[in-house]
Amino acid sequence: MRKYIIGVDGGNTKTDYFLFDNECNFIDFHRAGTCSHEGLPDSFEGSYRVMKEEFTKLFERNNITVNDISAAVFGLAGVDTPYQKKRLEEVVSRLGFANYKVVNDSFLGIKAGSTNGSGVCSINGTGTSAGGIDEDGTYIQVGGIGGIVGDEAGGSWLSRRAITETYNYYYRFGKKTLLSEYVFSYLEIDDPYYLMEAISDVLPRKRKELGILGIKVFKCARKGDEVSLDLLKEMANNLARSAGGCVKSLNFQDGVDVILAGSVWVKGDHPILIETFKEKINEYTKKKCNIIVLTVPPATGAIIWAKELVDGKFPDKSIRELICEKVQAQLEKIESRGK
Repeated sequence: MRKYIIGVDGGNTKTDYFLFDNECNFIDFHRAGTCSHEGLPDSFEGSYRVMKEEFTKLFERNNITVNDISAAVFGLAGVDTPYQKKRLEEVVSRLGFANYKVVNDSFLGIKAGSTNGSGVCSINGTGTSAGGIDEDGTYIQVGGIGGIVGDEAGGSWLSRRAITETYNYYYRFGKKTLLSEYVFSYLEIDDPYYLMEAISDVLPRKRKELGILGIKVFKCARKGDEVSLDLLKEMANNLARSAGGCVKSLNFQDGVDVILAGSVWVKGDHPILIETFKEKINEYTKKKCNIIVLTVPPATGAIIWAKELVDGKFPDKSIRELICEKVQAQLEKIESRGK
């Protein structure tokens, strides 16, 4: 009887559901809204409700049931604490899955980008977190719940700091910065006299557009702006401390794959960010860290991991490349339709 594997990449805005068979033939793909308990009014019950609905669609159109699934891996936003993990594992069990993993979505990058299925993934997108899996299969997450645990990175943080450093220049003995021009434009002012008022009144209204300022930090850094360069170095150091914390807390030999994933890592266009990160993580961990920028979708990691659960070993390179090719093709199709 034909058996199948499931990979789920669930973020705070969308969720991708991939269905392959056990031989890694692509079967189906479905994109839906968030299944995150943090983004739904009925919390964990909402996660069950949404995923139940989406799996019912996926299974019915492929004439299968949950009993035909050999393994499933769920990489989900909001799996940041043992309590959250336990509750979401209960959700997946209620859905009928027997052989599964429920992890923070940061772990998917390790399976998608590493050479042997172990390593560390540093997420630097809108927000930030780090996850690590060692060769014994033990895994740990560092950060992911906000600044109180040192999550001082990500596009949102960088954008906010652009405003902070502009304010510092005018009123708190900060350094002059090219960022001021872009901050003034974003806040719709032309005089620092109105800066605090704009932060209070304009910023809440335009918060969804805040990411543009993070892009401007890279632009100003390319022009040699000292403040922007310092921000990228600070971000890199914060990321290295979190990713390095994963390395220190797990059992790695020398030569650790460190996967960089998320829009700021992938699209950031100044070398000082990765250069500083590499320098700092090697300094902190005293190990040789192999830096790998993830060029395939994180959802790839969910399918690769599900295949690993079925076979009891990490898939070889040819199988991983096949999975990556199939996942990439499906995501390019749906994203091209959305343009």
